[in-house]
Order: sequence, then C-alpha cells, then structure tokens
Amino acid sequence: MSLRAVPVQHPQRKAVRRERGAPSPAPAAAAPRRTRLATADREQQIVAGAIRFFSDRGLDGQLRDLARNIGITHTLLYHYFPTKQALIDRVYLELFEGLWKAEWEQTLDDPALDVQTKFERFYCDYARAIGTREFVRILVFSGLSDHYIPDRFFELLRKRLFPRLIRETRRHCGVTTRAKPNARELELLMGLHGGIFYIGLRRSVYEQAVHGAEAAEHDETYICDRIQGYLLSARAVLYGPPETSTSGKSRAPTRRRA
Repeated sequence: MSLRAVPVQHPQRKAVRRERGAPSPAPAAAAPRRTRLATADREQQIVAGAIRFFSDRGLDGQLRDLARNIGITHTLLYHYFPTKQALIDRVYLELFEGLWKAEWEQTLDDPALDVQTKFERFYCDYARAIGTREFVRILVFSGLSDHYIPDRFFELLRKRLFPRLIRETRRHCGVTTRAKPNARELELLMGLHGGIFYIGLRRSVYEQAVHGAEAAEHDETYICDRIQGYLLSARAVLYGPPETSTSGKSRAPTRRRA
C-alpha cells in the first residue's frame, strides 16, 4: 500500500479564497492637512482664539491648551507670540483699546448738542461696544488676577472720557469752573458709568436676565433712565443751593461746590 502525501489545508488561505471577488475595503481616510494661512491671517486667528479662550477660562489658562483649542501647534503659537504677556498685550489692543472711537469724543465736544443728548448718544453706543461677553469676562478675570487690563483701560478712561463727562455735567448744572474734577464728582459719575457696565456683568458673569428680558432690546431705555437720574442728582447733590433749616434760616452747606 503506497502512501500519498495529503495536501494540508491552510485555514487562512481558504479564507482568502472565499473572500476573492468581494469588494476591496475602502482606503483609510487621509489625515486632514492643516490650512496654510498668510502671516497676518494666522496672527488674527490666534488673537481671536485667545479672546474666546481667555473669556472662558481666564488669563491663567495655559497656552498649550490654547494652541490645542485653536488647532495649531504649541511651537507655532510661540512663533507668533514668544511670551504669554505679548499675547495678552495684543488681546488688550484688539478688544479694549481697539474699541475706542474718536467720534465719541467728538460727540461729547460738540457745542451744538445739549448735555443729555451727548450722554445718551455716547453711552448707548459705548454700552454696545463694552457689553460683549468677551469684554466683560476678560476685564473681570484680569481684575481678579494681576489687574493689568483694568489698570490700562481705566487709565484711558481717566484721560479721554471722565474729564469730558464731568465738564459736561457742570455745564448742564450751570457751573462754569474749570477746576480739576474732585473726588465727589468722580464718584457720582462712577455710579452712572458702573451701572451701565453692570448690565453686561449681569448677563455675561452672573448669567442673569436684565429684568426678565433676555434680549438687549430695552437697554437704551434703561441707559437713558440712568443718565436722566444722574444729571438730576448731580444738580441736587453736587451743585445745589445751600440747605435751609426748618426754621427758614440758611445754614452752612454740607456740599462743596466744584
């Protein structure tokens, strides 16, 4: 009896034979290529991403996380902004100093307009500029850390805005002095200025509706109410006549004239 070699069946080969004729598997999708942007466009992309990132996480957020959030490498981020402070400076210029409009100063300096109209035109437009979520939250985050952004922005306000507003307040109340604004004048003004900022604070930090209105459609009404209240109180509190006692005799004023 002769022995013949029995061919060994390889399971893997059989599986291959059975799969012949089946459709070939689709090739793996290639990894998306990073878009190459012009230098100015890439820098703007980083700044816009930084504004969103810092408004969400605060200025203590890590740049490595920022780069991942934007979709670029950490190395590329440092190529454009070698230090975190350089990026924060750029954010300040873009979001804070960059919002300032020369026409605001022109409105407040216009001799043809009455004082209340000046205040209303300025503050209604100013409130739209500073009322964004990014502006409010980054200003607050910086105030809670190193104060760098509030210090710079309030220096701008002290130079270019507050003296004009005090000058116009005096004009409205019939006061002709050109003396430097005093502390009481500035504090009363800050009640108006801070109250308008508080509208944005309630929405973007506390996440509370302003008197039940989710939309900002009534903000101008609230702002004009605040302005009218401020001008009335300034006349009575800062520049009003000396108080009179109940006996009808004039007594020394407790309020100093500017």
